[in-house]
Order: sequence, then structure tokens, then C-alpha cells
Amino acid sequence: MITHLQAVPKRERLDAEQRRARIVETAIQLFADKGFRGTTTRELATAVGVTEAVLYQHFPSKRDLYEAILQRIVRTEETHPDELLQRACERGDDLAFFKRLAQLVLDWHEQTPALLRLVLYAALEGHELAQLFFERQILRYYDMVTRYVQRRQNEGALRRMDPKLVVGIFTGMIGHFVFMKVVFGADLLGANRDAQLNRLVSVFLEGVRTQVPNRRKKYTTRRKA
Repeated sequence: MITHLQAVPKRERLDAEQRRARIVETAIQLFADKGFRGTTTRELATAVGVTEAVLYQHFPSKRDLYEAILQRIVRTEETHPDELLQRACERGDDLAFFKRLAQLVLDWHEQTPALLRLVLYAALEGHELAQLFFERQILRYYDMVTRYVQRRQNEGALRRMDPKLVVGIFTGMIGHFVFMKVVFGADLLGANRDAQLNRLVSVFLEGVRTQVPNRRKKYTTRRKA
């Protein structure tokens, strides 16, 4: 006589939008761990818990899946522009602008390290997603920061030089810390990141700000009566 029945775990029921989102998130993790060439549609379907037929219902082609991944990467910045960055931009506060920009870049990569690995795989494998990411994300970032630099140059606050060079110097500086943290797990900024970013951005601005010559103090000598 059976006195106890084991509960059979129920398969989680998801609507179409939830299923689509799960496929995208799972694809990001698999591609980040194994690369595009090392991941098959069968592996992706198994990891999601669906058949390959269901996978193709949501994404008829690989291009559709890549587009969805790209939208996942950029959607937060497009729908929720950062208010602190906008305010710093409007008032021309260079220290606040570049510090906030550095914080956003670091936060984005730390919160979604799989996305950086995915993009690196795409670039190394010559995958089309790398070019899509470059066009939709990198160029948009460069365009936004370049416009700010050009404006500040026109206002006389920053030195006259190629604005894209200025953006490249700043991005390379912050990118180094991102790469060391995400790829090697080395947090070079340490626990007091805010103070370290202040120093980094201050050093950067010392090189690109308009240099105002020091005015020599005029000393007067009193005439003896």
C-alpha cells in the first residue's frame, strides 16, 4: 500500500514575453562562457528548458536573437538616462561629468560581467554581434562625450585638441580598471572607489583643461619717510 506520494515538481509556466526574456538571458550566459562557436542551439534550448522548435518560434533566425541580446545590453541607458550625468553636463561641471561617467561605466560592467565577456568573444571570433555592439553602443557613447568635450572647448574650458582623442584617453583610463576587475578579478580601485575616482578624473582634467598662466604677484615697497 502506498502511504506517501512524492510531489512532482511542476514546470514553471511562463508567458511568451517571460520565455523570450529567459532565452535571451540564458543565451548571454552561454555565449559568455563558451563563445558563439562553442554554443549550439540544442544546448541553448536544453538550458532554457524548451525544444529547439520553441526556440525558433521566439527567434526565427540567429540575427533575431543577436538583436534581442543587443537590446538587452542597451535598453537601460536608453529608457533611463542618468540624471546626475545630465545635470553635470548642463552646468558644465567637468569633474562631476567625467566622474559620473566613470562610475556608470564601472557599474555597468561590474553588474553585468557576462556582457563584457560576450562582447570580447564576439570580437575575437569576428562575430557580427561585435560590429552591432560597436555601432549601437560604442559609437553612441563616443558621440555623446565628444559633443560635451567640443562644447567645453568652445567655451574655453578645455584645451583645443581632437575631441575624440580626449574621449579615447579618458575611456582607455577607465577601461583599464574595468578589464582588470572583470577579466582578472583585480579591484585596483579598492574599497574607497569614490576617492580614487576623484583622483583619477582630476589627473585626467589636469591634462585637458585650459591652462591659465599664474599671475605674478606684484609686490610694492613702502617708501621710507
